[in-house]
Amino acid sequence: MRVLVIYASADGSTAGIAERIAERLRHRGHHASLHPVGEAGSVEGADAVVLGSAVHARRWLDEATAFVDTHHLELRDRPLWTFSVGMPDALPRWARRLARREEEAVMVQLGDLRPVSHRLFSGVVAPGQFPPASRLFLRLTGARYGDFRDWASIEAWADEIAERLDDTAGEAADRARRGDLRL
Repeated sequence: MRVLVIYASADGSTAGIAERIAERLRHRGHHASLHPVGEAGSVEGADAVVLGSAVHARRWLDEATAFVDTHHLELRDRPLWTFSVGMPDALPRWARRLARREEEAVMVQLGDLRPVSHRLFSGVVAPGQFPPASRLFLRLTGARYGDFRDWASIEAWADEIAERLDDTAGEAADRARRGDLRL
């Protein structure tokens, strides 16, 4: 199937995750094209879409939200998977549940779009990404810096997407063999 993997990345973590998802989908036999939201254009011609964004201040980046707003009807007409990249694993345990609320905020941004699945992944957290006051706050709360991307979890999610696409393609082929051309 033709899958469009689109992402909005601030510092590269989300781009890296989107690249890994596209690679995994290709490995599983799907035609996955990869584009930053600013270069994605239309989703026309795609059988499915995987859309992800970095999360800043509990919101997707503006360009990702603008893409959703502009292509809302097209996204509603095909299977959609979404992912967010934040910093839950960089936070101390007691604060991680607060970071998980980012998913709720993102779902509000998606409006009536209902993704097949949404995942919150941790990205790379570096001191240079934050103003001095935020760095001080993170230090005082026990947050850590580093690359927190869980590649095994990302690949497992991409495999789930591929399996679902395989099932959908098989169902469409069965309908075509029966002469039921409604897709």
